[in-house]
Amino acid sequence: MARSVVVTGGAGFIGSQICKRLASAGIVPVAYDTLEKGHDWAVRWGPLERGDIGDGVRLAEVLTRHKPEAIIHLAGYIEVGESMRDPERYWHNNTTKTQTLIETAEAHGVERFVFSSTCAIYGTPRTPLLAETHGFKPASVYGETKLAVEQMLRAPQRRIRSLALRYFNAAGADPDGEVGEAHDPESHLMPLAIDAMLGMGQPLSVFGDDYDTPDGTGVRDFVHVADLADAHARALDYLADGGTATALNVGSGQGYSVRQLIDATARIAGRPVPHSVGPRRPGDVAKLVCDTALIQRELGWSPTLGLEAQIEHALRWRRQMPRPS
Repeated sequence: MARSVVVTGGAGFIGSQICKRLASAGIVPVAYDTLEKGHDWAVRWGPLERGDIGDGVRLAEVLTRHKPEAIIHLAGYIEVGESMRDPERYWHNNTTKTQTLIETAEAHGVERFVFSSTCAIYGTPRTPLLAETHGFKPASVYGETKLAVEQMLRAPQRRIRSLALRYFNAAGADPDGEVGEAHDPESHLMPLAIDAMLGMGQPLSVFGDDYDTPDGTGVRDFVHVADLADAHARALDYLADGGTATALNVGSGQGYSVRQLIDATARIAGRPVPHSVGPRRPGDVAKLVCDTALIQRELGWSPTLGLEAQIEHALRWRRQMPRPS
């Protein structure tokens, strides 16, 4: 029987790229997705199983049929601003339902679990680079829900071995142009900037230009989605080989401001990005940049595709991607 891994949220931006990476390693990626946010056209490298992570009965059916050796868990709500407006929805979807997923996985003998976490659990940085040893003080409900799941996975009664990957800002698109970001509505900076530049969206809204940063706009660490997918594949091998780390940052180690990203997009595309500056957004912090030392040591992983490649791949994708009519 072929090796298989269940990828919750496998029809989404990051999930579909992970499925492609797993397939390249001879693993059957089983995309488990409600399609509330994902797309059936993004499931190209393995079967699609429609279902909710909070539905224990449906999960049991899928796990019994496919007998996965591991689960990569990405399914969840991801918008910082929305989490502040509707916290109960985020707690239920991201945390309560994930508990059902973990317990069902353990009941069916799944041995490994890679969790899509976030740098948002750290809150306001006290150091130039955020290391895994930094304290936790999430500034958003979104970050709080992710931290709660990490704590759940480290509970003494857990039988499943897990690794949390704390994403910084996933960006870019599949280097081959096969899949990419297609949220509706879109909320991420890079695709919003590109759509504004292409005339396919509204002018970009910059949330605040009075932060304590060189140009006043927020600074973020952008990591290419293909590099992120590679980190997940390495995480599965790491757990199988007895790796003991429980959480690793995944980022580039380089920070770029919102204004720098706007300028780089305009330079690469050869046309300006229409934008306006508004007030800060609740839940945002001034700067989030990754210390990559631990993931380099534990997984042998380092990013290979920088900001320009991310913008180029995202630009190509946004020009050709399926859009609602």
